[in-house]
Amino acid sequence: MKMGKVPILDTINKIPGGLMVVPLVLGVLTNTFFPEVLNIGSFTTAFFKNGALTLIALLFLCSGAQINLKTAGVAVYKGVVLNTSKVLFGVFLGVIFAKVAGPQAAFLGVTPLAMISAMSNSNGGLYTALASKYGDESDVGAIAIISSNDGPFFEMMFMGIAGVANIPIVALIAVIVPIIVGMILGNLDEKFREFLKPGMFIAIFTFSFPLGAGLSLQTLGQAGLPGILLGLLTLLITGVPSYFVYRLLIPKRMRVTSAVGAGVGTTAGNALATPAAIALVDPAWAPYVDKATIQVAASIVVTAILVPFLVDFFYKYELKRGLVTRPIAEVGGKIEDLGGQL
Repeated sequence: MKMGKVPILDTINKIPGGLMVVPLVLGVLTNTFFPEVLNIGSFTTAFFKNGALTLIALLFLCSGAQINLKTAGVAVYKGVVLNTSKVLFGVFLGVIFAKVAGPQAAFLGVTPLAMISAMSNSNGGLYTALASKYGDESDVGAIAIISSNDGPFFEMMFMGIAGVANIPIVALIAVIVPIIVGMILGNLDEKFREFLKPGMFIAIFTFSFPLGAGLSLQTLGQAGLPGILLGLLTLLITGVPSYFVYRLLIPKRMRVTSAVGAGVGTTAGNALATPAAIALVDPAWAPYVDKATIQVAASIVVTAILVPFLVDFFYKYELKRGLVTRPIAEVGGKIEDLGGQL
């Protein structure tokens, strides 16, 4: 095969969510078998090991620029619908379980703290990747609202019954600042919006490796079946219902496919810090932090791998029944069409 003719990007794009899943898995494998390679320092460590948050911020900046204030109402509405679905379905089970059985309880090994932390935080990067492929600009723009479930904001609010009253407003603001900056730039200058558009896909591809490099196959092993079960519960309890909520509440004229709704059925990478954050303000949860963190880590990997297939399943289901308003080949944000620009 000639140099320059290896179909790497085409192969990646054949995998649902491949632009994120492939580098994520490579990061996990590298950190599992060759962790020292990522710790040699300088730019290598800064980019491949510690660069996830900065690159996710870049994604939010570029995504924000795609929000057209003329159509922002649709994006906000979709974001509110999906965020409400994700948080309510995600937090409800864990909080009720903790209230009834206590923080020390376990459902098939899964702790209440792990449920609360994993199920209500959605992976904004993966959602954006899936929305870019299967949805339209308003689906991508919905991340401005959906991103508000990153971090322990909603968990702490709903865990007020456990004595947690400190809601981190500043942390929430810090999440949406890059999105707002991008939105301002994109609406002041249409050329700036187009300039930042390919950056979304570059950011998705590049942040996924360091995100995976923070995990390992040993993490899945330590979490065992409870960790894998938590990932499956997150997918089934928040991803599947969110598909039906999206289909029910988003008018057909405002959507490409309801499959996008299932894209929130993930666990965010920064959910790893949620158990410890909750324990900081309520020490009663401290004894359960380590086990919960390991289980959350497993859920991150499991949902990142499976949710793209879930979204693709719902998309093909709707396509066969004529429920898709535009096939993905015609959607402007399709990853494959933009691949040549990367």
